[in-house]
Amino acid sequence: MAIKIEKMTREFVFNGIKLPDPNRTATVEQVREVFALTYPEITTAAVEGPESIGGCLRYTFQRAVGSKG
Repeated sequence: MAIKIEKMTREFVFNGIKLPDPNRTATVEQVREVFALTYPEITTAAVEGPESIGGCLRYTFQRAVGSKG
């Protein structure tokens, strides 16, 4: 019996948008910092996952919900 080992790719989702993995060796927090330049709301988002979907590890950034005032 042969065992095949494959490295799974990562995928990031924020606000329904699939975001590519900017650096395979970066931590999830480092990836958050990269995308925070484009999506400032991601800095306060909660991270869900990873969830294994079709050979891919999906991390979802969930926006914080709240009210001001």
